Amino acid sequence: MNRWIAGARPRTLPAAVVPVAVGTACAYADLHGDHRIIAWRVAAALVVALAIQVGTNYANDYSDGIRGTDEQRVGPVRLVASGLAAPAAVKRAALVAYGVAALAGLALAVAVGPVLLVVGAAAIAAGWFYTGGSRPYGYAGLGELFVFVFFGLVATIGSAYVQTGHLHRLEVAASIPVGLLAVALLVVNNLRDIPGDTVAGKHTLAVRLGDRRTRILYVACLAVAFASLIWVAVDRRGGLLGLVALPLAVRPVRVVLSGARGRDLIAVLGDTGRLQLAFGLLLTVGLVLG
Repeated sequence: MNRWIAGARPRTLPAAVVPVAVGTACAYADLHGDHRIIAWRVAAALVVALAIQVGTNYANDYSDGIRGTDEQRVGPVRLVASGLAAPAAVKRAALVAYGVAALAGLALAVAVGPVLLVVGAAAIAAGWFYTGGSRPYGYAGLGELFVFVFFGLVATIGSAYVQTGHLHRLEVAASIPVGLLAVALLVVNNLRDIPGDTVAGKHTLAVRLGDRRTRILYVACLAVAFASLIWVAVDRRGGLLGLVALPLAVRPVRVVLSGARGRDLIAVLGDTGRLQLAFGLLLTVGLVLG
């Protein structure tokens, strides 16, 4: 069981939890009168987000494993590449996770509207084809765009939409820092893997930008995430509470700018995940308090 937990990459899960929390808080701020947050929809949205994240992690493990592009990897364990699980078993785990996401999403679509079916199908397809299929877009340097769109904009706005049934400026503004911090996770992951990905012919954005510019991109993601709270504060001043998480950015930024490589960057992934979680929780509380 421990190998499957490791293969699900728990350090990446804040990328699924934070947008649901922030989006729900935005909905709370938008609702008026007798309208209240519907608890089961929060739970369903969280299941969708977590299941898509886990499914994508397993799908990435499977697709990279059968291509042999994980053979030079220095990061967390990969089930297929390390021989800890058969490719078919990892693929099945990915499909089961996506199936769970689809079922929870279907319940939300029945309650809220069919547009969620389209959004959910697009998210699952994007997760699979990140490294799957004949022309994976993750190998073309588009992974960060996928993360920003689906774990920033879509997940945050969608979590608010399932409560209100409407689109508001607040959740759009809040989705930007959420998405950028999720992108930062991928950027540091790909920064660490530049040598191996280059050898494997995996042209991630980090490979295309090169080491120095990827480090600048990581710092920029964090800086713009905090700066964008100003836009959130236009509608909800409490959103500035997210700035309290700023000290947590100091260590990972220092390590990245120091030129750390390989295994020395694994800790930065954990630090970035903790920063994202703290930022998200503080932003959530701030949005609720107003």
